[in-house]
Amino acid sequence: MKKITHAVIPVAGFGTRMLPLSKAVPKELLPLGNRPAIHYVVEEAIAAGIKHIVLVGHAQKSAIENYFDINAELDNQLRHKGKDELADSLNWLPKDVTISMIRQGQALGLGHAVLAARPIIGEHDFAVLLPDVVLDPFTTDLQSDNLAFMLNEFTQNGYSQILVDKVADEEVSKYGIAKLSADTNFEDITTDITTVNASFKVAGFVEKPSLADAPSRLAVVGRYVFSNRIFDYLANTKASVGGEIQLTDAIDALISQQGVEVTTMLGNSYDAGDMQSYMQAFIYFAQQQL
Repeated sequence: MKKITHAVIPVAGFGTRMLPLSKAVPKELLPLGNRPAIHYVVEEAIAAGIKHIVLVGHAQKSAIENYFDINAELDNQLRHKGKDELADSLNWLPKDVTISMIRQGQALGLGHAVLAARPIIGEHDFAVLLPDVVLDPFTTDLQSDNLAFMLNEFTQNGYSQILVDKVADEEVSKYGIAKLSADTNFEDITTDITTVNASFKVAGFVEKPSLADAPSRLAVVGRYVFSNRIFDYLANTKASVGGEIQLTDAIDALISQQGVEVTTMLGNSYDAGDMQSYMQAFIYFAQQQL
């Protein structure tokens, strides 16, 4: 299989968990230290080898696209004042990386947002990175290594990949939890997952189960690598709760037809779309940049 070079980042959400901060400023542009949260997500994608990133947004999210564009007037002013180093730091995207933006139109859920990228992604297989989830970029290269491992696994065996992380018992009910295939023993795979990535077949996912009903302790983190076939499943997925097209429904179809694997995550992640976790992340990121 060809190396995956395309990624989708859905940025159309209103960020209701971050109100009132997100009323005027897109949640993706709220700072973690001295950079907006989405900066780290895009860096992660690029470090893993992604060359074309598609942002799926709406009319009120143009500031995100502007962030990754070159502001010629600002660039000229900074260089006129002899601040070439600062100007260079603002125009940091590699020349071989393209960022496009397409509008979702109607807010019909995550699955619909991913489907909206199809006109740009075309026939390519691709990754999806949720901007609410920021992986720790300060622990060696773990931030990009997770996605790079997933991309390589897909290239090697053709199975779509979903990143998961082991969570505490009291956290299980907050996440989608992986149900591993019948021939995988969860206890056998948890001993080394903090030191090395590993991929395992998944039978499905249970959304926010009680601890008693949880099939494992492996929670979906917010990184995916998909076969292009996911677009066909999304196009045929009927709206469910809240009139939204759920990505998980299309994943279930992908599991039954092609098979899907979960990849265990290395390092730490932060939920930048939740106020408490965001504040903890801000302090941590700021401390690393002092």
